[in-house]
Amino acid sequence: MDNDFLNHANKTPQGFGYCVFGKVTDGLDVIDKIAKVRTTTRGMHENVPAQPVKIVSVRKAK
Repeated sequence: MDNDFLNHANKTPQGFGYCVFGKVTDGLDVIDKIAKVRTTTRGMHENVPAQPVKIVSVRKAK
């Protein structure tokens, strides 16, 4: 799903974009657990985790 509204539009506070990307090289079971958490709607945002999901460590692949 594309979220074009998150793309950079201009250099104002409202115009800056948002980018999230990465590659899972190990620990896909953790990703599967995150995908299964209960979600809710908060304001205009849908599918927000009902409880915060904290990632406490990551490592750069060698």
